[in-house]
Amino acid sequence: MQTIGNPTLWGAFAALVVVALLVDLVLMRHGGAHRVTFKEALGWSIGWVALALTFNAGLWWYAGQQFGAAEGQRIALEFLTGYLVEKSLAVDNIFVFLMVFSYFAVPEVQRQKVLIIGVLGAIALRAVMIFAGSILLVKFHWLLYVFGAFLLLTGIKMLWAAGKTPDLGANPVLRWMQSHLPLTSDYHGSSLTVVRDGVRRYTPLFVVVVLIGVTDVIFAVDSIPAIFAITTDPFIVLTSNVFAVLGLRAMFFLLAGLADRFHLLPYGLALVLMFIGAKMLLIDIYKIPVAWSLAVVVVTIAATMTLSVLRPAKVVHGEG
Repeated sequence: MQTIGNPTLWGAFAALVVVALLVDLVLMRHGGAHRVTFKEALGWSIGWVALALTFNAGLWWYAGQQFGAAEGQRIALEFLTGYLVEKSLAVDNIFVFLMVFSYFAVPEVQRQKVLIIGVLGAIALRAVMIFAGSILLVKFHWLLYVFGAFLLLTGIKMLWAAGKTPDLGANPVLRWMQSHLPLTSDYHGSSLTVVRDGVRRYTPLFVVVVLIGVTDVIFAVDSIPAIFAITTDPFIVLTSNVFAVLGLRAMFFLLAGLADRFHLLPYGLALVLMFIGAKMLLIDIYKIPVAWSLAVVVVTIAATMTLSVLRPAKVVHGEG
């Protein structure tokens, strides 16, 4: 498979991610479990975006030096587009996290632990899925059409479901745990299990961690094919994915109080998925330029967020 990645770039990226995670875990958890304020989340969100853009600038410089200015610009644009696509889709993931936390009334001080596990799991899952997907695409080009059809149908399904509240109680994974595992009805700090009357029982926090993990899998299945529509270079696919996921925890706390204000955003995300799916289906007929893809993603997300602010949810509901 063709990739810009070499041992030096992979090593530098891995080192950067490890250092970033350590800094995040140490500083954001300073003082133990606590309620993350909007100001704190905003600062971390800006920091994660700045780190991603700095990495992209370094990638642009390196590629330009190695392969020429035009190639450097193409690679940097692919990374930026992939990063924005993944970051946009992460917002939908955050809405699901919010629903799970609200359904189980997870104490705010315990949400960080769940999100940490979710982020680490998402990074590991993406690494496996991206390398497997890259190998398969080299051998079976027609899989691009499968991915495209899947994204198109997922976008249509998301568009149909937008504005409706999912029934978490009907989730098959949740129902299985409720019927097969000994569960407690109350939380025990940050413990996932407790022993009562000689029997190990699982706390609601354990159930939440499992559901967040399942959400990570579903999110990866949706988002990874989307970025393959932008580029099939595993280095760009993985790095843009990981940088988008790294800021997921901070973005959760940033958007936790703003989710209702962006009630039209799911429609925009659905349109983005449909566009990317259509792009993959047309890849051998007409290859839509990366710059156009970037413009469509930015305009669609910005438009739905702006319309959400201009037309608050209560007005929309009141008209129904």
